[in-house]
Amino acid sequence: MRLPDVRDRAVWDAVDGAEGAAILAEAEAVLARPAPVLTATAWARTFRDGVRTDYEDAARELRDRVTLLVLAAVLTGEVPPGPVPFLDGAIDGLVALAEATTWCWAPHDRHAAGRGEVLADPDDPFLDLGAAEVASLFAWADHVLGPHLDIRAPGLRKRLRREVELRVLTPFERVRDWHWLGLDGDAHNWNPWIHSAVLTAALLLVADDERRRRLVRLVAEGLEHYVAVLPDDGGIDEGVAYWWHGACRLLECLDLLADAGVRPVLPELIRFPHRMHLGGDAYVNAGDAPARLPLAQPWHVLYRWGERFGDDEVRAHAVSRAREGGRLVWPSAGLGRALTGLLDEDWRKAEPGGTWLAREEWLPRVQVLVARETAGTPRGLTVAAKAGHNGERHNHLDVGSYWVAVDGVPVVVDVGQPTYTADSFGPDRYRAWPLRGEWHNVPEPGVTQEPGEAFGARDVRVDLTASSATLSADLAGAYPGVPRWIRSVRLVRGPHAHVLVEDDDSVRPVRLRHVLAGDVELRDGEAFVSLEGTRVLRLSWDPRHTTAELEVRPLDDPLLRTSWGDHLTRLTLLVREGPARVRLEQVR
Repeated sequence: MRLPDVRDRAVWDAVDGAEGAAILAEAEAVLARPAPVLTATAWARTFRDGVRTDYEDAARELRDRVTLLVLAAVLTGEVPPGPVPFLDGAIDGLVALAEATTWCWAPHDRHAAGRGEVLADPDDPFLDLGAAEVASLFAWADHVLGPHLDIRAPGLRKRLRREVELRVLTPFERVRDWHWLGLDGDAHNWNPWIHSAVLTAALLLVADDERRRRLVRLVAEGLEHYVAVLPDDGGIDEGVAYWWHGACRLLECLDLLADAGVRPVLPELIRFPHRMHLGGDAYVNAGDAPARLPLAQPWHVLYRWGERFGDDEVRAHAVSRAREGGRLVWPSAGLGRALTGLLDEDWRKAEPGGTWLAREEWLPRVQVLVARETAGTPRGLTVAAKAGHNGERHNHLDVGSYWVAVDGVPVVVDVGQPTYTADSFGPDRYRAWPLRGEWHNVPEPGVTQEPGEAFGARDVRVDLTASSATLSADLAGAYPGVPRWIRSVRLVRGPHAHVLVEDDDSVRPVRLRHVLAGDVELRDGEAFVSLEGTRVLRLSWDPRHTTAELEVRPLDDPLLRTSWGDHLTRLTLLVREGPARVRLEQVR
């Protein structure tokens, strides 16, 4: 590997001073707190009451703790016989993870569920995302800190290899029909997520050359299933948040596979994040994604691939978003990512500049349109609209939904991903209110949308001109028993810029739902949305045949509160007859 270990002080002592100081401060803070304890009771809650976050939050906190302490031990270079608090803390965390019964997250463990048990069996490991995360952490920690581990804790590296072998590498080789491989053509983010961990472990921990080559070959073959389903427009139906877990990890795998060829789809794939950007930390968040993308992403990976393809927009987006957080790397994004980012000289020197906000972006495979009032800036109105179907990965019942942002801030919104429970990926998935059609910006013609790929838009059309951008589609296929339902979402540019949403159908009455962020004031035939006391958006309709009502939804879910604060408001328009038309314009 090109990444040197802790003994190469010329390299590690040259790490950016401000970034190193930030990491050391965080490491000092976690040392002052007790390490989280992984308990059987917390793991079993998935099966007992459906709560999965009790265990997964503690496991994530422990991984993040180890990541920070490994980074701190490398940056300081501490080694016995002197004081080694960071090294000792990293060792304790690595051993705690090695001694955990399982690395698998409970909702994923089909083996335990099949046995009708609420505890994992260490002799029957299930290879999932949780196991991948720990295997990758072990591999990078061993590689970069190994010589000092040998001095301070002889035998630990042998233990790390043993656990990765039993929990990850052997199951990966032995079972060749894992559901996440995508042998049936349904490859998703699990594929590159797990393959990236297997590849890292194979390259860094496996000493036998022939076995390493065999593992690398299996990884390359497995990634082919994921690449094969990538649409040629670079869109990801799981949304931009999952781009970092799927597509980004594919790019990292290709970085590790020295002999890997570049696929034609990759230049479009790396453009997806900035094509979904609304402004600031806000992105089009279809499916299970937060409306506000956390800054803790491996932006340097995106930048590096932008460099390879000479894509100024990709580079500008990566640098701008990363520098907005004042960091080169984010340890919580993963140990390997932090290490490689710290030593990427081009990334350290990259300066913000340039724009990536096109006038409009149309991705025909995932059927998402993003259009701006003015190219190159989030100022003014930005509208996004989707067609698609209700069998998309991490799907919500949202065929025909749309977003409106004002000066880059989402106002007509998608609620986004609530905290996962045991039901989040089971038959009761759509009992969660943020996933249902009633809480998306879609029509309700007497019935609500149904889940499944068979329920989707038809006759999808896009019309893009200098003065307007329009997505229209027949949404009837998303609703049982509805023969026809044409919805168009149009951004009109010019001195009186506005968004016009029209539903052309024969069903009356119909409810038109609008989920709004901010404070909403309802008047006759219009509603105003205010942010921080200032009106920013006006919605208007024909009050002669339309009644309106507001419902304020208090938010107690921590993920939703992070995006929206303490509440969202749903505006429902009941159209009894006549045109179903809503106009949205910025209050200037």
